[in-house]
Amino acid sequence: MEHHHHHHHHGEISGGKLLFSVVLNLVITVAQFIGGIFSGSLALLSDALHNFSDVMSLIISYYAHRLSHRPQNLRQTFGFKRAEILAALFNASVLIAVSVYLIVEAFNRLIEPQPVASTWVMVLAALGIVVNGLSAWLLHRDADRNINIRSAYLHLMGDLMTSFAVLAGGALIYLYGWYWIDPILSLLISVYLIRSSFSIVRASTGMLMQFAPSDVSVDAVMETVERFPSIESIHHIHLWQLDDESVFLEARLNFHDDLKLSEVSEIVHDLGHALEEIGIAHTTFQCETGKTGREAVSASCHHH
Repeated sequence: MEHHHHHHHHGEISGGKLLFSVVLNLVITVAQFIGGIFSGSLALLSDALHNFSDVMSLIISYYAHRLSHRPQNLRQTFGFKRAEILAALFNASVLIAVSVYLIVEAFNRLIEPQPVASTWVMVLAALGIVVNGLSAWLLHRDADRNINIRSAYLHLMGDLMTSFAVLAGGALIYLYGWYWIDPILSLLISVYLIRSSFSIVRASTGMLMQFAPSDVSVDAVMETVERFPSIESIHHIHLWQLDDESVFLEARLNFHDDLKLSEVSEIVHDLGHALEEIGIAHTTFQCETGKTGREAVSASCHHH
């Protein structure tokens, strides 16, 4: 016997905000890239590279966000919900690669410091602060609810901090001629990026590998089932996460007695509600009686 319990929760996130952030960041990237070349500032170039990776991440996030809202069909039975997790994984991985490259460049610059035109650096860093601040502010409310938006938001916050650092660096070069501050900033920015990206790589990989979600334990499932005296045991448990919101449980339930289908249906329905309280929205149970499970009641019951 199968039981389906569906509970839909839509974290509606505005794709328009993402699109607006893309345009803003594209402008700043081009400006900082040109400025970085003219001023000879590695920190400004690394900021431009950040911003470019931001633009890429925002475009991917926007497209994945639209994909994930497409309805499911007979071939894509889960819809495209995993698109956002793939986007988050890809973005974070690219950021790590970019950061490693910048670290190497920064070390080269520390060995042979290069002169930097500080006025350019300060003006463009200030522009970066305005644009990234505005974009991050647009996305911050949705960042908690969605790993894909969170990866885009992290990019923006990283950029905001970077722009502040680059502005301060430009000021120090302008006042004291400390050219070495430029590669040092580039190093710090890159290390920060690697750290923040790594946590996203870990979380998104966990979902793609169908690991049990961190906030719902198999023990909690067992404890919930134990509250039902008519159920002898639960086994063959599979617990996984489709995306940020949907947790799925699939298991076999062994009943003490050979109950009528209507009675089993009622128990399973109540169990579905109890499991919803610990964060499991979708449940599928195969119900059996007797230790071997051979005398399984084979019928199907759907509950929405």
